[in-house]
Amino acid sequence: MSLLSIADVPAPAKLNLFLHVVGRRADGYHLLQSLFVLIDWCDTLHFERRADGRLARHDLGAPLPADDLCLRAARLLQREAAVACGADISIDKVLPSGAGMGGGSSDAATTLLALNRLWRLDWPLKRLLPLGLALGADVPFFLAGGDALVEGIGERLTPVRLPAAAFAVVKPPFGIETGVIFSSPLLVRDTEPVIVEGLRAIDLPDDGTLPGSGPHRLDERCFSFGRNDLQPVAEAACGEVGEALRWTAARFGNSRMTGSGSAVFALLDAVAADSSGWQRDLPPGWTGRTCAKLARHPLAGWAREDEE
Repeated sequence: MSLLSIADVPAPAKLNLFLHVVGRRADGYHLLQSLFVLIDWCDTLHFERRADGRLARHDLGAPLPADDLCLRAARLLQREAAVACGADISIDKVLPSGAGMGGGSSDAATTLLALNRLWRLDWPLKRLLPLGLALGADVPFFLAGGDALVEGIGERLTPVRLPAAAFAVVKPPFGIETGVIFSSPLLVRDTEPVIVEGLRAIDLPDDGTLPGSGPHRLDERCFSFGRNDLQPVAEAACGEVGEALRWTAARFGNSRMTGSGSAVFALLDAVAADSSGWQRDLPPGWTGRTCAKLARHPLAGWAREDEE
């Protein structure tokens, strides 16, 4: 039987445990180093195949821009694969926009993975990754499916394995345009790169050796390593980012902005992770929730790893 629909497909958010701007290319793109983790705060998408080739999006939650990343991802895959069928894409959008949590990029990655299956393309992951990068710097991470050190403009991924963790994620009502942050003269663009060979600053093995294969293992120190170079710029651009950082630090003892903001997060200890009452104390208009780190993307394995 041919596959006609795929329902309840998750698109999880991400957090940047650190984000360093280490340079800038001649074409203006910034070079980054960042440790990305997936969390269990997700949008949900539904896909139905169409025979007429049309691509249509239906908003089940918060309305999206007319031409969002989901539609752009679907058009790109449809064109590159030269498929005649289309799709109805329904999105229950719950991730906040302008948060630095990668919601739009995650939706795009989920769209590529789901349509790869719905349209029976069976493309390998390495064929989808360039499409993801063409859509946005964060999309390849969501396609790859696990915690990773992300470098360059998002195209270089080093898989890592982190301990289980829970976070308080707080979002003030105002979002921030990423372009405003990266165009600011206040932005530091010359942070010293992390030594990637073994991730020596935060690597777990006591003997200093690296695993022969598979993800590098990191311990709890990775959760406080480094900084977010975009954070001071975001605080200057949006006063509520600073308020959110101070509120979170006062409540949980630590805080950091994710991505280009405006969401911030705190690592929770075991006691705090068991309590959800803190959301009731958020200022009016703010949103927040306790999130667990995902070990793997829920769609990991939907695109095969190798070219047969």
